[in-house]
Amino acid sequence: MRVPEDMRTPITSLLALVILAVLAQQAALAGDAKLALPNFQALESKASETVSITLDSSLIALAARWLDSDKPEDAAARRAIAGITGIYVRSFTFDSDFAYPQADVDSVRKQLSAPGWQQLVQVHSRKEHNDVDVYIRVDGNKANGLAIIASEPREFTIVNIVGAVDLQKLHELEGHFGIPPLDLTNKK
Repeated sequence: MRVPEDMRTPITSLLALVILAVLAQQAALAGDAKLALPNFQALESKASETVSITLDSSLIALAARWLDSDKPEDAAARRAIAGITGIYVRSFTFDSDFAYPQADVDSVRKQLSAPGWQQLVQVHSRKEHNDVDVYIRVDGNKANGLAIIASEPREFTIVNIVGAVDLQKLHELEGHFGIPPLDLTNKK
């Protein structure tokens, strides 16, 4: 069946709109791995130490240029960040216990109950008031995000990695881009 000439432009425009809508939806789904972090600005004056890192894809690419591929650690970090589109770290240390509102940390944990997020690790100590939660965002068979929330009486840290996450290479990011060492092994 031939489409009349006067109908080709509207059909082409409609097809283009459908394609754009599908691409926008896919981009939105990929962006779901980025957590909405609360504004912790009020805590900065209370904290004895703060770390705030916000790296989007362009800043990650810029930082990757500074990694020396001749150094094994830098080369490993470069491989590990391939496909990552964002790294967001917020960490606060205080001089007194529970100086931060637990509700802020819980608001981030609540986001991790959304579809697609799966908990990998959960460590809770009532005695020491320590909590560590590690979640991965999975769409289909691909991991496209990671979240780590660690809290204790005088400190809390939130790490959110957005993009293609290769769990085998993840440990290579420890100590780079503001990601702290993730000592999740049992200590004897």
